[in-house]
Amino acid sequence: MNPHPRRTSFSPPYVRSPLAAVALSGLLVACSGDTVGVDPEDPPEVVPSVRTELITEARRLIRERGLNPVLRPPLVHSEIVELGRFLAFDKILSGNRDVSCMTCHLPAMSTGDGKSLPIGPGASGLGPERSHPDGDFTLRHSMALFNLHQVRKFLWGGEIEALAGGGISTPAGDHLTQEMQSVLRFGISSAPGMFPVSAPEEMLATGNELAEGFGEDHNFTELWSRLMVRLGEIDEYRELFEAAYSGTDFDDMTFAHASNAIMSFIISEFSFDDSPWDLFLRGDNDRLTDRQLRGAIDFMTVGCTNCHQTDILDALPGNEFHNDALAQFGPGKGDGPGGHDDFGRERVTGDPADRRRFKVPPLRNIELTAPYGHVGQFTTLRGFVEHYNNVDSTLYAYDISPVDPLLQPTLLDNYAEILMTRDTLLLPIRLDEETVDNLLEFLKALTDASARDLTHVTPSRVPSGLSIDRIGSSN
Repeated sequence: MNPHPRRTSFSPPYVRSPLAAVALSGLLVACSGDTVGVDPEDPPEVVPSVRTELITEARRLIRERGLNPVLRPPLVHSEIVELGRFLAFDKILSGNRDVSCMTCHLPAMSTGDGKSLPIGPGASGLGPERSHPDGDFTLRHSMALFNLHQVRKFLWGGEIEALAGGGISTPAGDHLTQEMQSVLRFGISSAPGMFPVSAPEEMLATGNELAEGFGEDHNFTELWSRLMVRLGEIDEYRELFEAAYSGTDFDDMTFAHASNAIMSFIISEFSFDDSPWDLFLRGDNDRLTDRQLRGAIDFMTVGCTNCHQTDILDALPGNEFHNDALAQFGPGKGDGPGGHDDFGRERVTGDPADRRRFKVPPLRNIELTAPYGHVGQFTTLRGFVEHYNNVDSTLYAYDISPVDPLLQPTLLDNYAEILMTRDTLLLPIRLDEETVDNLLEFLKALTDASARDLTHVTPSRVPSGLSIDRIGSSN
């Protein structure tokens, strides 16, 4: 893939030559009846339309890059999905019983919350209106939950990942036993539900029986056991678990059974494969507009596919993490002077070359999932795309004013350090306004229409009897 700068829309000769040929043919007819220079027995060759040439070029690039339609997830039986639905929305899993998994992944907000950085326990309000009395935020942006069955590395630093030999690497280390892993129907994709419950700023909080002692020794086994005790005190949950895992007594289950159910619900309800781009990949030439076709061609030629695949994983295997020269703000992860920086992938690998590399964001339904970036640096998709036009310059010109006013003072003046490990693949990219417009239209073609309204996945109640977070509710 050649990432060198180029004009990304077709040059005028490419676009106009078919039309010019058609016009010339018409001129010949108009000037001399219908036979000047044309043998009626040998009609002129039909000139392909501009749209035909756009389709042909797009399909050539698709073949060249080996892009394929999204694979659909395996079916999961309804008992596991329904158990997972209840667990995902039930605040019983949080230390102080005041947030659920879906508080930061609201279906009405396309599985996000509309904030640059989510706000966890001890807060009020939902979505963009959520606030904490002490101004607290979580550490990284809340990622969308679409098509997780095909992801092999989770979280912005890849803290949860499938290993080449078939194992699983997670923050829990040996606490996630082989017996527990055997419960995870989707393998690595069933594991992420086990970890938000352990983060104080996300769900665990402090001053409750779940959190007692966890900060000192990170005993995941003990934390997960305490959660199962909580769930086991509710008869309905015992019945739901035993219905979902027929033949296994609740008392013999671990929190891996809960995580597997949560992720089965998420994968069942939030996997989409009928966007215009998916349908085009399957052979339907009528699904993309001319502008979207131009955007697809631009996407595949300006350097976007150096990182994004747009099909199965949305990132090339082994190429999932990059330093895209994004500004840093918020609480940070404890790195750098003052502890407010975030070294990203380096925190997992220990390799300084991975400093400030973050997971390539998935593009599925990206039109619906603002803000963008590992701390939600960009509130609009246009702003995020425009950032890639000469990233060194756009980093120094970063405008934080659209971000939550409480976060603006936390912006770090560390641009020089960010650029020290910035990905060199980005350096040649230059995007003119027309190309940006084309790319934005193409990215909209990655939206599945059925993802625009997900409110139907929210249950009316949960077994604990606690309130459910839903936009527009009185909870």
